[in-house]
Amino acid sequence: MTSAPPVDLPGWRHVYSGKVRDLFVPADTADDAAPARLLVVASDRVSAFDHVLSPGIPDKGVLLTTLSLWWFDQLAGADGGRAIPNHLLPDHELSGDDAVASIPDAVQGRAMLVRSLDMQPIECVVRGYLTGSGWAEYRAEGTVCGIPLPEGLEDGDRLPEPLYTPAFKAPMGEHDENITFERSVEIVGAETATALRDLSLEIYRRASTTAEARGLILADTKFEFGFDDAGVLTLADEVLTSDSSRYWDAEAWRTGSTPAERMASFDKQIVRNWLAENWDKQGEPPALPPEIVERTRDRYATLLRLLTAS
Repeated sequence: MTSAPPVDLPGWRHVYSGKVRDLFVPADTADDAAPARLLVVASDRVSAFDHVLSPGIPDKGVLLTTLSLWWFDQLAGADGGRAIPNHLLPDHELSGDDAVASIPDAVQGRAMLVRSLDMQPIECVVRGYLTGSGWAEYRAEGTVCGIPLPEGLEDGDRLPEPLYTPAFKAPMGEHDENITFERSVEIVGAETATALRDLSLEIYRRASTTAEARGLILADTKFEFGFDDAGVLTLADEVLTSDSSRYWDAEAWRTGSTPAERMASFDKQIVRNWLAENWDKQGEPPALPPEIVERTRDRYATLLRLLTAS
């Protein structure tokens, strides 16, 4: 995980770097004060199996940010549904009669200016299809995150209903912990846990409908939320991107005869598959070959094009 700021941004102070994103606050923010606003910068870093890989994916930060902004707009009511509150702030401000960009030129296109929220320690995962770690658990136990499922399901099958499977967000450098809904109630209280679950399922269903109209399947995704100063539960972080979600080609899913054919992916599954075949998960992962880097970039760009084309 990166700890140093990737760029020097005048007027901003770097405070945190995750596997993919870097966080800045206004330079004049006191150490013990809540910042009035935050700058979230998406890098070109790519992670898998809890490791940041080398090299990065060219243009990844721009592609992810563009897609997040598009989805925030859809969920704000552009898709015809009710407006879901989000953490975005205007990225321009008036100086006299001129509109001046609030985001530094060095990170234009891959940064979001956002409100500071009371972030909740629950990662809100919604699964509409059986795959990944859920498939592995189902084969062993007949459950996904402890939730019993019907017998006879196969890898890539659509679930009878979307499942909400929360996780407790672990401290930096540690693994998130899959938890039951009941455990999430113990952590954040019944009212908040219920609101997180219901809003996550609502957003997933709306996003799934949008994706299906564009020939895509939203297999699963994860959301993060926080409360604003007025106590309103607010969608935050990235949303419905290739990093936080699994997207499949709907036609391939209908016609494919094997899991690999059915789950033609528009996310970083190419990277996961290559690592699984070329790394034993011991020590540092190997560098990604140029072909894998280029194919991954192409899938990210294709997803953005398919979703946002008018």
